Amino acid sequence: MKRSSTIFLQIVIILIGIGILTALLWEPHIEGRNVHATLFEIYFKDPFLAYAYIGSVPFFVALYQAFKVLGYVGQNQAFSQAAIQGLRTIKYCVLITGGFIVGAEAYLFIARPGDDIAGGVAMGLFLIFVSVVIATAAAVFERISQNGVDIKKNLKY
Repeated sequence: MKRSSTIFLQIVIILIGIGILTALLWEPHIEGRNVHATLFEIYFKDPFLAYAYIGSVPFFVALYQAFKVLGYVGQNQAFSQAAIQGLRTIKYCVLITGGFIVGAEAYLFIARPGDDIAGGVAMGLFLIFVSVVIATAAAVFERISQNGVDIKKNLKY
C-alpha cells in the first residue's frame, strides 16, 4: 500500500475520533431534558451518560490501534507481531464496545418501560451489527497477518 494511502487513512481515523469525541461532549447539552440543565446536572445526575463515556473508552483504544496498524502497513511491516497484536486488540476492543451497547439496550428495556425506545433500539442493533462485522474483519486480517509471519519465518530457515 502506498504511503500516501496510509497517511490518508490515518487522517480519516483522526477525524472520526475527533467527530465522535465532539458528539459525546456536545450531545448531552442539546438533549431534550438537559437543554436548561447545569453542567453538574448533565454530567453527574445521569448514570447512563457515565456508562456511555466508560463504554466509549474501548472504541477510542481500537481507533488508536487502527492508527498504529496503518503505520505498520505504511512502513511495510504489515506482517509483523506488532501489527498482529494491534489487530487482536482491535478485535477485543470492538467486542467490548459491542458488549457495552448490549448493556445499554438492556437498560432501555428494563429501566425505561413505557418510553418510546424504538429509535434507540434500532441504532443499538445497527451498532451491534457493525461491531460484529468489524471484529470479524479484524480477526480475518489477524489470521492473514499471522500466516504471513509464519511464511516469512519458514522462508528464513
